[in-house]
Amino acid sequence: MADSNIGKTVAKLSVLSVAMFVFAIYVLPPIYDAFCELTGLNGKGQTEASVEQAPRVIDESRTIRVTFIATNNESMPWEFRPNDAVMHVHPGEIVDTSFFAKNTTDQMMVSRAIPSFVPSSSAEHFHKVQCFCFDSQPLEAGEEADMFLQFWVDPKLPKSITNITASYTIFDITAAVQKTEVSQR
Repeated sequence: MADSNIGKTVAKLSVLSVAMFVFAIYVLPPIYDAFCELTGLNGKGQTEASVEQAPRVIDESRTIRVTFIATNNESMPWEFRPNDAVMHVHPGEIVDTSFFAKNTTDQMMVSRAIPSFVPSSSAEHFHKVQCFCFDSQPLEAGEEADMFLQFWVDPKLPKSITNITASYTIFDITAAVQKTEVSQR
């Protein structure tokens, strides 16, 4: 009798394991995508330079408010902030700005920034021509730098969107870079 209960328990646990796997692989990603679309989270935009040229025509009839936010990952001790917290731009206009970073430690560190946009639908209309987020950013102990961003907002941005928040989070990737350098030797 005990053997049949163990067999039933093993069968139930096996079915549960398969169901959890199916849920994680097939059900959860669309739910996550819908959640991100609804909340505006995880609108990352492009991760490489925009190969498109900015439109020749600048739409001066519209002004988009772009708010920049800088966030440090919990393990990143640097000072990090936008030099321009808010900019007002016309769609099609190429704009330059920068973020200030200072390595407040007594060791060389390497950072990497990940952008996110709100509303998430604005990410596809925020074209980065040049961005510090494309590359790793090394800073020596105590060193500070302005990290540059050149962008334009596509005139095809829906007229209902008048504000874009571009949030950049920096992460400490020093250990990963050092590990890669060691393995390449």
